[in-house]
Amino acid sequence: MLPKLEGYAAALLGALDVATLTSVVGELTSLERAVLAQPELRGMLSDTSLTGVVRGQVLAEILKDKVHSETLRVAVYAAAAAPAQEVVSAIGELAQTALVFEETGALHQRSLGLLSARRRVAGYADALLEGIATEGFARIEEELFRWARTVEENLDLRRVLLDRDAALGSRLGLVDQLLASKVGPVSLGLARYVIEGGRPRDVVGTLDYLVEYVAEARNWRVARVYTARPLDEASQAELVRSLAALTGTSVELQIADEADLLGGVLVEVGDVRLDASTRGRLAALHDSVSAGHFYESALTRND
Repeated sequence: MLPKLEGYAAALLGALDVATLTSVVGELTSLERAVLAQPELRGMLSDTSLTGVVRGQVLAEILKDKVHSETLRVAVYAAAAAPAQEVVSAIGELAQTALVFEETGALHQRSLGLLSARRRVAGYADALLEGIATEGFARIEEELFRWARTVEENLDLRRVLLDRDAALGSRLGLVDQLLASKVGPVSLGLARYVIEGGRPRDVVGTLDYLVEYVAEARNWRVARVYTARPLDEASQAELVRSLAALTGTSVELQIADEADLLGGVLVEVGDVRLDASTRGRLAALHDSVSAGHFYESALTRND
């Protein structure tokens, strides 16, 4: 299974009660069968011309009101996170993982290389961050950063947490003992999974990676909108829907008046900049005209 999907599934499946897990197992198994039996659905999920976000949105529409919300979450994540050619197999692996977890109560964490293990932890983070308001991200970043520095600076603590031969339960118990009363539940869950799903000798590196990952996720949650004129509620709602479709996640607007734009809006979300302002259009027109200045019009030549 893809590392990010493995981490996401570990977070989601591990939080389900027995009845919900049974429903999710059955629905994922049915979804796998439907994908294998329907060429149109299989073709859509494997279409390399579609972005992962689009594949996820299409699958969400197909499954809407037909499956449990947790089945929908993990299936859409698989469609969005996996490369097109691997989506079908990813759904099958999900169904099998959920079934094994239901039968054994355990999620086996494969031994992975450094980067793959960090991606697995990132997938776990994706699942936990979905239910967190944007204003909570800064606290999570700070708590993870402080924990990374604590581990880095305490030799005895680092020896225990980085010891591959030490029992996993004892290492997780130590994390609980030191953090449970000092950080929020998301930070605690991530600190625990760094031990469980990350590389044993990369605890500090993975924590620092998570700090940056959470910061990046926060940037994609907040759209900075500069507008020449105030946006009414309908325009704001439409902009939120459009940006959610573009980014694949819920988006919050931070709106600032910018009269110099002359008209329209300028939107910055993550590393994407969308300029639909009058000033931007004029600048583009100016660049176009300037680039073509060397063409001499036959109507203005005097030869």
